[in-house]
Amino acid sequence: MIAPVYRTALAVVLLDQLSKAWSTANLQPGVVTSLLPGLLQLRLVFNTGAAFSLLTGNALLLGLVSAAVAAGLVLWIQTSGPLRPWQALGLGLLLGGAIGNGIDRWRLGQVVDLLEFVPVAFPVFNLADVAINLAVLCLAIDLWRGHGRPSR
Repeated sequence: MIAPVYRTALAVVLLDQLSKAWSTANLQPGVVTSLLPGLLQLRLVFNTGAAFSLLTGNALLLGLVSAAVAAGLVLWIQTSGPLRPWQALGLGLLLGGAIGNGIDRWRLGQVVDLLEFVPVAFPVFNLADVAINLAVLCLAIDLWRGHGRPSR
């Protein structure tokens, strides 16, 4: 049976890759399509960098970083013993997000982004990015609940 942390990662990768395949087949680069009027729209862009277009044009380096992060997370998951619920969810989301964007970097040399907030100036993003941000929230909740503190 697949551990919950890996089921979460697999779900993220599948949803991320399906959304990117749909967007590249159905959207034109730069053309805006309203998804949730006044809040969220679809805009197909290709990012050769990392978050906020950092390290633009370094697909090989970023692909290696994605692979290293994924491998490090699997090693951590496999050696850490039983995971607490928020920790497992956070690590699964983080692993899935790293793999989702890593697949793009290795396969395309760039990451497919498609979601854009309307009311604020924020970079276009994808479901792997959403998963990575939710992972940070889950891991913060785990720490906030006191699970990150050493026992006395």
